[in-house]
Amino acid sequence: MKAPVLKTDRLLLQPLTSVFLSDEYVSWLNDPLVNQYLETPSDYTLEDLKSYLTVVDKQDILFWAIIHQQDNKHIGNIKIDPVHPRDKRGEYGILMGNTAYWGKGYAKEASEAVIHYCFTELLLRKITLGVVENNTAAVQLYLKLGFETEGVFKNHSRYNNEWCNILRMARFNTQIDL
Repeated sequence: MKAPVLKTDRLLLQPLTSVFLSDEYVSWLNDPLVNQYLETPSDYTLEDLKSYLTVVDKQDILFWAIIHQQDNKHIGNIKIDPVHPRDKRGEYGILMGNTAYWGKGYAKEASEAVIHYCFTELLLRKITLGVVENNTAAVQLYLKLGFETEGVFKNHSRYNNEWCNILRMARFNTQIDL
């Protein structure tokens, strides 16, 4: 299933394709502030990103570029991947790459649109995610979005030269019967 175009008050969510290849996008992936809690290496090149987006282009996945409508600027990405059709669940991920747009509610707005789509159109029953416990801004966002912690992987991954716990969180679709 390919990602459909979704629109909110301030954002346009378009399927992520190689159209979004840019030096700015590469700069997000190499910015220590942006990537401090990502598993992505921090030595990305334009060629690396081009290869990655070429693969994404060919996949049938729910992966969106987050576009700020007022200035038509690509500010991040959001995805639900993989989706497990049998279990009716998907794995959420978001990257707000442009730091000038942080703290303004765009991650929440994009997330609400994607979650609404997944729960009402795809009838997913559960959306899950993993987050570094030290990433307090992300944890707070997920709690505001209605996610709950289901488990903790203690000292699971290394970030900023320290072992960190990984929270596994989930949100259930309360509109359908389990």
